[in-house]
Amino acid sequence: MLIINASLQTRGLLTHLLVFLLLCLPACGGDGDTRVVDFSKTIPVARPGAETQNRPVLRVAVAAMVSPKETFGTYRQLLDYLAGKLGWEVELVQRKTYGEISELIGQGKIDLAFVCSGPYAVGKDRYGFDLLATPEVKGSHFYRSYLIVNIDSTFQRLEDLRGQTFAFTDPDSHTGKLVPTHWLAELNERPETFFAKTIYTYSHDNSILAVARGLVDGAAVDSLVWEYYWQRNPTLAAKTRVIRQSGPYGIPPVVASRTLSNDLRGRIAQALFAMHQDSNGRRILQELLIDRFVAPREEWYDSIRQMERQRSVPEKDHHAVAKP
Repeated sequence: MLIINASLQTRGLLTHLLVFLLLCLPACGGDGDTRVVDFSKTIPVARPGAETQNRPVLRVAVAAMVSPKETFGTYRQLLDYLAGKLGWEVELVQRKTYGEISELIGQGKIDLAFVCSGPYAVGKDRYGFDLLATPEVKGSHFYRSYLIVNIDSTFQRLEDLRGQTFAFTDPDSHTGKLVPTHWLAELNERPETFFAKTIYTYSHDNSILAVARGLVDGAAVDSLVWEYYWQRNPTLAAKTRVIRQSGPYGIPPVVASRTLSNDLRGRIAQALFAMHQDSNGRRILQELLIDRFVAPREEWYDSIRQMERQRSVPEKDHHAVAKP
C-alpha cells in the first residue's frame, strides 16, 4: 500500500490527480463556495483486500525525478512494488524544493529518497545521505544539462540569450541551476546581470513547458527529463531545441537516511537491484525508461563537487517564481 504525504505548496506528482478530482466534483452552489484541500494529511491508496493495519511504514521522498511528474501513476507502481517486496507500507512524502527534502532526511523524518545529484554531492556529510542505488539509463550511469530554447527562436549559443528571460528549476538543482551559472561564470557573467529576468519553475518539465510555450526564452534542464519527453510526448519536446550540452555527471541517486537500519537498507537495495529480473519490475522500469538499478560509486559525483568549489561567491536569489 502507498500513502501520500504532501505539503500545501506541493505541485509535483499530485497535479494531475487534482485536476481529475476537480473535474469529477459536482458543481458548487455559488461563487463563494470555496473548498480547501489540506495535503498536510496522508492519503492511503489501498489495493482491494490488502491487509495493512499492522505493517511498519517506510517514508519515501521523490525530490528529483528521472521522468516528469506526470508519471505519478508509474512512480506509485514503483513504490508499491517496493512495499510488496519489503512487506511494509510506503508513505510518499512530497515537498516543493530539494532543500526541504534534504532537511527532512537530515532530521530522520524520511527514510529513503530519490534526490538530485547536486544536493547529494554537496549535502552528503551535512545531511547524512547514504548512497544506496542509481538508475541505469541506456546503459549509462550519467546524465547532462541541456540548454534549450524554443524551436522557432534564432538563438544558437548561450551568449545569444543576453538580455532575455531564463528559467531555472530549483536553487539547489545541478543541471537546472549550477551548470548554467557555471557557464555564465566562464563568460565572467552572473545570471542577475546577464538575463533580463529569471524565474524558478521548481521542476524540469515545467521549464520545458515554459520554453515550448514561449513563456521564457531559454532554460537549463535535466537531459533525462528532456529525453523522456522526446519519447513520451514528442509533440511537446519538438517545440524546443537543445543548443548546448554539459559534460556527464553522476545520475540522480537513491539515498537512505542515516537512521535507517543496515538490515532494511540492504533489503531495499536488493529489491531495487533485482527489479529488472521479474516481469512486473521490468514493466515498471520500462515505463520510467530505466534499464535497471545498480550499485553507485562515490566518484561519479566528484565533478559536481569540484564545480561547487569553483563557485567563489555564494548566490542569494530573489527571482520570481512561476509555473507555466
